[in-house]
Amino acid sequence: MKYNELTKQLKKIGCYDTGEQQAGHPLWFSPVTGKFFKMSNHGSEEVATGTLNSIKKAAGLK
Repeated sequence: MKYNELTKQLKKIGCYDTGEQQAGHPLWFSPVTGKFFKMSNHGSEEVATGTLNSIKKAAGLK
């Protein structure tokens, strides 16, 4: 999955970019889980499997 696709899925469930940065990565918030998580803005690059699983878990994506 590419970062662009992941961003679309996250926005569908209500996640949003807080406008803050953590270690150079955009900080997002998930209203589903109530957690903040780091994303990346690499656009059309593939998301590494471990990173993808971690983001999905924090965001509450199935």
